[in-house]
Amino acid sequence: MSEKTTYDICVIGAGSGGLSVAAAAASFGQKVVLIEKDKMGGDCLNTGCVPSKSLLAAAKHAHAFSSGEEFGIKVQKPKVDFARVNDHVKSVIAGIAPHDSVERFESLGVRVISAAGKFIDAQTVQAGGETIKARRFVVATGSSAAAPPIPGLDQVGFLTNETIFELRKLPERLIIIGGGPIGMEMAQAHARLGSNVIVLEAFDPLGKDDPEHTSIVLEKLKGEGIEILSRVKISQIVQTKSDIQIDLDDNGAQRSITGSHLLVAAGRSANVEGLGLEVAGIEYSRRGIKVDQGLRTSNRNVYAIGDVAGGLQFTHVAGYHAGLVVKNILFRLPINAKTDHVPWVTYTDPELAHVGMSVAMATEKNISHKVLKWSFAENDRARAERATYGLITVVIAKNGKILGATITAPNAGELIQPWALAISSGLKIKAMIDQIVAYPTWGEVNRRVAITNYAQFPANPMVRRAISWLKFFG
Repeated sequence: MSEKTTYDICVIGAGSGGLSVAAAAASFGQKVVLIEKDKMGGDCLNTGCVPSKSLLAAAKHAHAFSSGEEFGIKVQKPKVDFARVNDHVKSVIAGIAPHDSVERFESLGVRVISAAGKFIDAQTVQAGGETIKARRFVVATGSSAAAPPIPGLDQVGFLTNETIFELRKLPERLIIIGGGPIGMEMAQAHARLGSNVIVLEAFDPLGKDDPEHTSIVLEKLKGEGIEILSRVKISQIVQTKSDIQIDLDDNGAQRSITGSHLLVAAGRSANVEGLGLEVAGIEYSRRGIKVDQGLRTSNRNVYAIGDVAGGLQFTHVAGYHAGLVVKNILFRLPINAKTDHVPWVTYTDPELAHVGMSVAMATEKNISHKVLKWSFAENDRARAERATYGLITVVIAKNGKILGATITAPNAGELIQPWALAISSGLKIKAMIDQIVAYPTWGEVNRRVAITNYAQFPANPMVRRAISWLKFFG
């Protein structure tokens, strides 16, 4: 017979969101149980953000060997030991893992069950031979790489983000299906480390972002030898004796390409299978669990957060959700999960960062707005580092309220943070002008683009008359 235990909060899934809920609730003296069937830390630590950024960091060092000519540095071909690159990736994961470990969470007072958890009724979960009752449940099971319905895909040995970081040998010819952030990041990382890379995208690469900005990124990637095919239709995939062959329609032209390895980065699916959601009265679809603005499911005692809730799929969103549900569960404070201040970053070189409304979104919603732009060609730090190809675009309301920002440049992920703060705080563009920015820094672009809002001010006849009138006072 299974053991029966009652808790204040039961969390299913030990990724970013689940860990945050468990740690926060336990710190307030709540009795918490955390259920995880796989690795602590979830996708972000083990197969997502951490390994991908670690690989990109290694690739950046390799690229430096061949990109210093403008600085007077002789170009050389780097000698890449891919097994050691993989060791670097694994060591970064290992360095962070103790923070997310079973031991640490048990030291915080959280009961950790290393097993699959599933609802057996609306108020009970079963995991590892234990029957769990709880006042509130939080489902934080994340998402997994999706496999598109391409004929023959299930017959070849393809990679996903969950397996590509296990490679100890550099792919000679890497084909990537999917031109989103994951696909583009992995394309550039492997190309810089020595792979021949081709990306296949059914629509437009990096299609969720501003085309003017994505064009900068795509031009840089193509300049590094990455072949990017847009709006292609794959008819079939075949495993040959030595390669993977993909037959496709490239904008009306039939062609076949071959590669030694295939990475599928064409979207993700919410992890909802095997949770017993039906018996718990929890509505869900392939996109995820249905939640209200307070992140509650159709079962009022159950919350869903992060990727499994079917919204923006970012680690920082899961962390944001975690803070909200803890506030609601522990203090009964009303919460409203908003997305207008959520930043996202594609960590290519240059990085592409965005927060809030884009120009297209403001136009589509018929919001009266003004667009401000500034080129990194006018930034002295960018000139010093020969990275003048960057661009910042800011969208503001007629009253000056900041609605959104997009930045393409080195360190764009850092540069976007003041704009995220401004939007979440409801600031106007004047706030960016009032700040004092250290010189010479990349961050000067944030102030410079804000100043352009007043570019016509000096030529205004009324302003000039006012200045002339004030001269009479000495």
